[in-house]
Amino acid sequence: MAERPVVDVVMLAFGDEPYLADAIDAVLASVGVDVRFVLVDNGCTRDDVDELSADRGVSLLRPARNLGFTGGVNLGAREGAGEYLALVNSDAIVAPDALATLVAVAADPTVGIASADVRLADDPSTMNTAGNPLHVLGLSWAGGLGDPASQHRAARDVASATGATLVLRRAVWDALGGFPEDFFAYQEDLDLSWRAWQRGWRVRYVPGAVVVHHYAFSRNPRKMYLLERNRLLFVLTSYGTRTLLLLAPALVGFELAMALVAGLQGWGRQKVAGWVWVLRHLGWVRSRRSAVQAARTVPDRDLVGLWVARFSPVALALPAGAEVLQVILAGYWRLVRRFV
Repeated sequence: MAERPVVDVVMLAFGDEPYLADAIDAVLASVGVDVRFVLVDNGCTRDDVDELSADRGVSLLRPARNLGFTGGVNLGAREGAGEYLALVNSDAIVAPDALATLVAVAADPTVGIASADVRLADDPSTMNTAGNPLHVLGLSWAGGLGDPASQHRAARDVASATGATLVLRRAVWDALGGFPEDFFAYQEDLDLSWRAWQRGWRVRYVPGAVVVHHYAFSRNPRKMYLLERNRLLFVLTSYGTRTLLLLAPALVGFELAMALVAGLQGWGRQKVAGWVWVLRHLGWVRSRRSAVQAARTVPDRDLVGLWVARFSPVALALPAGAEVLQVILAGYWRLVRRFV
């Protein structure tokens, strides 16, 4: 009998984590794979984390401080040596065959990352994400959010996997260098996915690898700060020079528009704080950009088809008049994309 693939599963725990035990048990009930489980306690306030881990044979890591999603996953990933690495959220309940289904796709040498079929826990017939789109200005969101799951039965390439549940070969993870720890949280799955595309690996949405997710837009009061800061970091480090120059007018205009929206919605200080961080860490930005661009083997012109030029109103609340701006931006992108 053939040996089952070994999958190192990394899960992070932070805060009260009401679904942690269920999430762990679901992973351990996986069929068709040999699971080795690492739980990283990033500041979990449950009083039974030690018992949960010991009773289930889960390796528990406790860093001295909250390393964020990026640092926590990188720490957990270093503990394993299996052929495959899986990231599973602590509020995500994987179906018994989900990891094996993802592994079967990730085994394809042309695939870098296999992204799960993630449903809303409140209604598992409804999608949470079928892979995440990438807007030309660096925004990314839960693709297909709110759609009937029946609309997403076909496997396809996507711009970005979802960090809620994904699988990749250990060799791919090592080649990409894991997550950029300075991101701390948010957009790291996009950054990893885009760098996979830049290295010639596809990112695939895998229907049938079903995960139900107790999805909430944010458990972090700094989410908008991190989202916007990391969007800028992603664009500045991942886009080619010609792409940045072509998009510069739209990017500057969008920054001004987002600043206005942030002020009206009450998170203006977070938006400004993102700009301040970037300006104070320009050396990091330059170094990161140099490393990312040097490692890539696929130019932006070969990735043009992965970008979209319209936001989803389901995933992103748009202010009045935004549709006019969307039309203008879409037209601008149609004009300049041929020169990327």
